[in-house]
Amino acid sequence: MNKIKIAVQKSGRLNEDSLKLLKDCGISIDNGKDQLKASASNFPLEVFYLRNGDIPQYLRDGVVDIAIIGENVLVEKGTDITVAEKLGFSKCRVSIAVPKDVSYTNIQDLNEARIATSYPNTVLNYFKRFNVKPDIHIINGSVEIAPNIGLADAICDIVSSGSTLFKNNLKEVEQILTSEAVLAVSPSISNQNQEILNKLQFRIQAVLKARKSKYILMNAPNEKIPSIIKLLPGMRSPTVLPLAEEGWSSIHTVIEKNSFWEVIDELKTNGAEGLLVVPIEKMVL
Repeated sequence: MNKIKIAVQKSGRLNEDSLKLLKDCGISIDNGKDQLKASASNFPLEVFYLRNGDIPQYLRDGVVDIAIIGENVLVEKGTDITVAEKLGFSKCRVSIAVPKDVSYTNIQDLNEARIATSYPNTVLNYFKRFNVKPDIHIINGSVEIAPNIGLADAICDIVSSGSTLFKNNLKEVEQILTSEAVLAVSPSISNQNQEILNKLQFRIQAVLKARKSKYILMNAPNEKIPSIIKLLPGMRSPTVLPLAEEGWSSIHTVIEKNSFWEVIDELKTNGAEGLLVVPIEKMVL
């Protein structure tokens, strides 16, 4: 049976989130400790555990058909690779940081500055827009220490919370790009594996939609239903069911997670009572 080959990061946060996504898609991976390759027991899929920076070349060469990878890596090493889906996790940004005691006005201050980074192409392309020419020092590993040991004047690296910069006495001065995990596709994927990818994407989209939504149930007097329904941005139309108590109904709908609390406050103001919030496992539209 034909199998689609997917690359995920060998270790770290992106690895954990990628495997969780596959699990939430109902795919069981039969992998043991320290395996570099594993198969799914209930879906035509093989997982390859690879170094993040190597994945674009594996996609380009057709060694793997798809990959879950940070968008920032594709910007640096895989601008020719197609992104099939943004996945909404492992969010970060790629930024320039300088020592806290350095006075910084604008990007022109970094002309001919020594910048330590593992993203040389990303840095050069960004600085080119401002006609600024930095002196790039390529470092694979912890770049935050470079200014402290006199190796560089600034760094460019991924930033999540900013705590690592703070610990190393650095401040963020330029944000080059924002990034999240994406589903990337090899340019040489076969027609057969494209069909498998379509099925996988259908599952992924159902999981991602569910993660962004909440299912809510509430009770309300019948005369309040029209005003409550106007507040609900449900999938199509909320479900309204009569309660045993005359003059009251139960209203069921789905709302976006990001607007959850604002909607809840308005629902209460407009007469909704006994609100129950339920997580959604999958949403198939």
